Amino acid sequence: MKDLANGWSADVERGPNWLLVRLHAPCEGTPECPALADGLWSLLQEHLVHRLVLEMDEVNPLHNEVLDQLLCLHERLSTEGGMLRICGLSEENRRLLQARQLDARLPAYNNRREAVLGSQLCAAADSSH
Repeated sequence: MKDLANGWSADVERGPNWLLVRLHAPCEGTPECPALADGLWSLLQEHLVHRLVLEMDEVNPLHNEVLDQLLCLHERLSTEGGMLRICGLSEENRRLLQARQLDARLPAYNNRREAVLGSQLCAAADSSH
């Protein structure tokens, strides 16, 4: 487990051309995350990759501060030719992304395999609901 920032930690695995990160939110109260994007960026630099899959099944609910950090990281990665994909979101968190109209910029996948492959299966399934 790798410490990131302000109580955030992550399990980190390396895949071909991808960094696979399972985020763990701080245990107590509302997570503060002013340096979450920087912590994740440092991990990417350490592993010399610009493609990141974030497994978010342990981050619930998805607070606005966390979304802002993910958007910041998305922008940083985009300027470097990289990409950010997220997976494992609860239904509540998926609805939050859609309500904030962020689902196009932060595509959410069902699992890490779909995220790596860029499968649109979850998008098709979600649009039928």
